[in-house]
Amino acid sequence: MIKNIAILGSSGSIGTQALEVIRDNPQHFKVSVLTVNQNADLLIEQALEFLPEAVVIVDENKYQAVKSALSGSSVRVLSGEAALTEVVQLPQVDMVLTAVVGFSGLQPTIAAIKAGKHIALANKETLVVAGEMIARLAKENNVQILPVDSEHSAIFQCLAGESNNPIEKIYLTASGGPFRGRDTEFLAGVTKAQALKHPNWVMGAKITIDSATLMNKGLEVIEAKWLFNLDVSQVDVIVHPQSIIHSIVQFTDGSMKAQMGLPDMKLPIQYALAYPQRINSNFKRFDFLQYPQLTFEQPDKTTFRNLSLAFLAIETGGNMPCVINAANEVVVAEFLKDRVGFLEMSDIIEACMSQLSYLQKPALQDLIETDKETRILAQELVTKYQLTNLK
Repeated sequence: MIKNIAILGSSGSIGTQALEVIRDNPQHFKVSVLTVNQNADLLIEQALEFLPEAVVIVDENKYQAVKSALSGSSVRVLSGEAALTEVVQLPQVDMVLTAVVGFSGLQPTIAAIKAGKHIALANKETLVVAGEMIARLAKENNVQILPVDSEHSAIFQCLAGESNNPIEKIYLTASGGPFRGRDTEFLAGVTKAQALKHPNWVMGAKITIDSATLMNKGLEVIEAKWLFNLDVSQVDVIVHPQSIIHSIVQFTDGSMKAQMGLPDMKLPIQYALAYPQRINSNFKRFDFLQYPQLTFEQPDKTTFRNLSLAFLAIETGGNMPCVINAANEVVVAEFLKDRVGFLEMSDIIEACMSQLSYLQKPALQDLIETDKETRILAQELVTKYQLTNLK
């Protein structure tokens, strides 16, 4: 049986790797929908190769260019944010891979779940912002949420066959990023070029910066709580510089299971798309003799404050994870424009958390408003930092 896949964010790192997996496995998968934000040229190229039922170019200014280029094909062309919510509900779609970055993935994911589509989740922000809501909707609509993040995929795989064995704790592994072991004096002068050089993984710019600040691991802690129905006290982070063990589950009897492999995102992507099957691959195999030592250490939550802020956000609950996510999206974008410093990103995130109104039980509209208000405040704080630095 061939699965029809909708890929939200087909121009990004996860989206393009997912298409590699699909290209190599035409007997298992077919592309039904492709969406991009602005990269019209790549969308056209992908659409002509995979011939999906529909494509979405979110940037409405590029609609005519895409429409014209695909006029000789059967591909339906749509544009705008609302179209993302529309295409995930198409009857032929079996699974939606949410590979867009940030808060923008929330509403299309909700629409897909309500339409009964299984979710391959690469957009961790959806669970960070609205984890309780998403978990409830998935249960109500009998929808599986299959994690694509390597760490959460590892946990998911370790839990296979363990439905009657309670989890005592999970350990999310982190490479430590490019600045592992560095102090605040060094980090104060870090450039975006340095921060974009991840030691192990090839990823998009936003997630690479998040990895350098350890915010990515903080967001993964929040995601893990909702994916696996855990208390935050059951989630721990451990630095594993080799990125071979992708995460670990410890059960109540004391036994532990780990999922291992080379750092290659195509493996968790393929696992999520093919689940519950495992299908063959030609991915490079791990060789123990090339890694004679696997090491582990505690993360430095004092120097890399984003990890502590993320724990604080999920312990506080309510709309606080939404605040930390929105503030982080703003400061990372500004850091990539050289408008804010590496350490200042944490200062601004913390300021947003302390200044914005707390809501204990936010509805969807509350989260949308919280996201909007946080972005405005974070942008104002960025401007203040710029003015201060000019003096």
